[in-house]
Amino acid sequence: MKSPETATSPNPDAAPASTSMPPADPRSSSPADVLPSAPPRTGLSPLRRTLALLTLCYLGFLTPLASTALLVAVPEIAAEFSTTGTIINISNALFFVSMAVSPMFWGPLLNVIGRRPVFISAGALLAAFLAGTAAAPTLAGFIAFRVLTAFQGTAYLVAGSVVVGDLYPPESRGRALGWFMSGILVGPSFAPLLGGGIVTVTSWRVIFWVLTGMAIAGVALIFFFLPETMPTNPEPLPGFVPLCRLLNPWLVIRPLLFYPNLWIAALAVSSLIWNQYSLLTPIRYVINPRFDIESPIKSALFFLPPGLGYLAGSIVGGRYSDRIVARFIEKRGRRVPEDRLRAAVPLMALAVPGSMVLYGWAIDKEVGGIPLVVIAMFAQGFLQLCCMPSLNTYCIDVMQEKGQSSVVVAGNYLTRFLFAGAASAACLPAIQAIGVGWFSTISSAFIAVNAFLLWLLAHRGERWRMERDT
Repeated sequence: MKSPETATSPNPDAAPASTSMPPADPRSSSPADVLPSAPPRTGLSPLRRTLALLTLCYLGFLTPLASTALLVAVPEIAAEFSTTGTIINISNALFFVSMAVSPMFWGPLLNVIGRRPVFISAGALLAAFLAGTAAAPTLAGFIAFRVLTAFQGTAYLVAGSVVVGDLYPPESRGRALGWFMSGILVGPSFAPLLGGGIVTVTSWRVIFWVLTGMAIAGVALIFFFLPETMPTNPEPLPGFVPLCRLLNPWLVIRPLLFYPNLWIAALAVSSLIWNQYSLLTPIRYVINPRFDIESPIKSALFFLPPGLGYLAGSIVGGRYSDRIVARFIEKRGRRVPEDRLRAAVPLMALAVPGSMVLYGWAIDKEVGGIPLVVIAMFAQGFLQLCCMPSLNTYCIDVMQEKGQSSVVVAGNYLTRFLFAGAASAACLPAIQAIGVGWFSTISSAFIAVNAFLLWLLAHRGERWRMERDT
């Protein structure tokens, strides 16, 4: 058996991940039934695929950067707008709600106009709304531009995951998606370091001017290095398809409701995202009093341990995920998408909850000092991201042969960012009410319950899909 290809050395002759499907009844309610699927685009040279993947990593890094760069500047922003830190954190929750809603627009649109036009249009709007945030004269304007920024930024995340599926076959997709996810999930923890450095020496508004420049650079990278990867439809569309029907949000919500595979996977990812943002959002309010820290840049340094953990975990998790797939292909003689989930189950059942409880009670009971807290934060980041490539790649794999990858990924992002918004809004009041120890314990129980559901999905998911399809 050939070893799976790596993300940095793609094999252009690799077997396609799916086969073409015949056109379906045009009266179907799903765009995937109207737009026939085709094999992934594997004809690009190794260099072009690598450059495309690196571009996706940068774009994936950019949007979450905008979500958390202001966390260490919350007191300064609140003071300028004569409000409280809680209100600014609630505005960040609205940011995530906007991120949750936007995949219902961008996901189906990927199958209508293609991947590249979505990237370019969303990138231009992202830069414009970041500039609006930087110049916002009032709190209402600040919140409005933040919400609009989030709506555009999610396009990068949904489209990026789909493009990875276009470029890489299933046997090596976990590693490639691991690199892409490293940008998405490292961004939230490194952004406060950028924000802390800026707000220490100048105005918080400079944070958003810097992000505006980065967004413009992202559009330039798209023009030069990101080709159109949407598979060519093998046959003409069967009749007229109204654009409004293809952009119906129900097309994203419906699979989540009717396929247990998809809502279990969405809940599993969402439990990890809940933990990520409930760890990162209140750091300045939890860490600063514990260790008597007053400087924004010093408190921002505590975002580094989980960030380094996210980076290492995304790479290790992607490779391990592909290894599990290869092992079960050899065992079964065929590929089953649910086998990939086996890589995440033991980590979510034991290791991730354990690291969360350790962090929470180390802070709550003031034991272990800075070293124990840093170790627990790194462990959380590393273990969470070891799980993520399996879960994200599963969302691409499970319905790719039906041409529904973009819709499934959009639904998954809808769920995860609703939980991210809830975590951002609820974590600080909850910690103030019951303490960081009990809050971490409750969050760890949420992940453990989802680990059990994921175990059921890994063992019974193929049968559930077959029963649902028939």
